Amino acid sequence: MKLENVLAGYTPGSRGRDGLALAVLLKEQAGGRLTVATVLPPVWSPPGPARAEETAWRAYLAEQASAALAQARGLAGEDAEYVKHTHRGSGRGLVELARKRGADVVVIGSAPRGRRGRITLGSTADQLLHSSSVPVLLAPRGYGEQPPAAFERLTVAYRRGPGGDAAVKDAARAAARLGVALRLVTLVVSSGRRARVEEEMLVRLRDQAAADLRTAARGHRRRLSVEAEVLEGRSVAQALGAASWLAGEMIICASSATGPLRRVFLGDTSIKIVKAATCPVMVLTRQT
Repeated sequence: MKLENVLAGYTPGSRGRDGLALAVLLKEQAGGRLTVATVLPPVWSPPGPARAEETAWRAYLAEQASAALAQARGLAGEDAEYVKHTHRGSGRGLVELARKRGADVVVIGSAPRGRRGRITLGSTADQLLHSSSVPVLLAPRGYGEQPPAAFERLTVAYRRGPGGDAAVKDAARAAARLGVALRLVTLVVSSGRRARVEEEMLVRLRDQAAADLRTAARGHRRRLSVEAEVLEGRSVAQALGAASWLAGEMIICASSATGPLRRVFLGDTSIKIVKAATCPVMVLTRQT
């Protein structure tokens, strides 16, 4: 996974500020370059006298986009490129722009009105998380108010299989590029009941998860600091809450194996991780 070309989707307000702060942090630590984009809706051209209104509306949209990029420039500085892009959907517009500009990752903030410190998925994120040809990185609400000084660790939500193994390899490359530690975690969700049969099954699940993590970590410890943990809870949120999290943490999830190849496609478990996470989450494209 390359992190050389970062594309940040920007809209005025806290959502744009959160995503931009995360994009700037990634660009600086990875030594890459940043493009900040705002997506405008297209203007339908009516016939006859209504064209005057269409011209005024077009000018208004251009003015709003320029104002948004000026605001972004005030936050991110001059070491970035600022562009406008026209598309009917903001998420699909970013997908199209990422493809045209060869972006390695798209970064956006959480949808408004969500819980502070958590990620809420809006229409932009939904479009990206079901069609992007590059990884998508999501910032929790409020991330831009006091972002960490640097990334400290990447945590991969690991499940044995080709997709999980590919995610570990991508995350290891990213960790080496960022100069941070790598942690592999497997979530074991139990019902909380302690019937003997279920307890025995849970023990087998824990043992298998630990063995899978040891196998996945093998080969990466020579060049990285690699940890492996089994997180257990009665829900994904509770399992994640059982772990310690650094200020400069990022979670990495694989796409669903049922999604299209080389596209991001958010699966059921990944959705739960995204919604429960208290740090940025990157969803990778499906590689196998």
